[in-house]
Amino acid sequence: MKVVNERWGNIPLLHVYRESEIEKQVPVVIFLHGFTSAKEHNLHYAYQLAEKGLRVLLPDAHLHGERQKSLDEVELSLRFWEITLTSIEEVNLLRGELVERNLIGNDTKIGLAGTSMGGIVTLGCLNVYPWIDTTAVMMGSPSYVHLAKAQMSQYEARGFKLPITDAERKKMLATLSGFDITLNPDALNGRPVFFWHGKEDNVVQYEPTFNFYNSQKKLYDHDPQRFQFMTDKTASHAVSRKGMLAATDFVAHYLSL
Repeated sequence: MKVVNERWGNIPLLHVYRESEIEKQVPVVIFLHGFTSAKEHNLHYAYQLAEKGLRVLLPDAHLHGERQKSLDEVELSLRFWEITLTSIEEVNLLRGELVERNLIGNDTKIGLAGTSMGGIVTLGCLNVYPWIDTTAVMMGSPSYVHLAKAQMSQYEARGFKLPITDAERKKMLATLSGFDITLNPDALNGRPVFFWHGKEDNVVQYEPTFNFYNSQKKLYDHDPQRFQFMTDKTASHAVSRKGMLAATDFVAHYLSL
């Protein structure tokens, strides 16, 4: 197993693969970390996936890990959606790099997975990139507009004056609606999606994600195994080992078909 710290374009990432497959065109998983986290914090996911014969890319998100700047958590929070939308753009750039490096061909499958903010990015990508073959979403939210409004309300309830005008707020929500898969569920297009969420999550609410799953599972009546939701009744904002293994098994299974 090789874990190599590389830079693809301006994106620092960990490239994880079995040594025997260094130049082979094997299925790829791009795995996205959460808010205030960094690429190396998800190596346990990468290990499980690479052991199953997949190539894994773990990028640092904008303003995170090797790309962090001297921002406190409040300053970083105010740039949450900038980070999210940058990550969506960079997922496509990484696919371009995979093509450029001859690591994928026309038939090579690509999966996308992530925790928390990474799960949110994954769902946004699922809405705009038809080339994604399968996804795993841990503690992510599909409803960008609902989540952004909730975040702004939380700040304002704490007496915090948001540094945006009403016009800017409206423009931001209009932009986010373009990535909000709850507004365009046909984008799922029968692709395999695995969700994991703790019912006691106090960071990314459980209900909106579970409600989205329930509203769309009828689209998978022909093959319900392709659309799964794993609930942990006692977990808060941390994925259990059982959830991690289920997610990696799901992704590896559908990328290997």
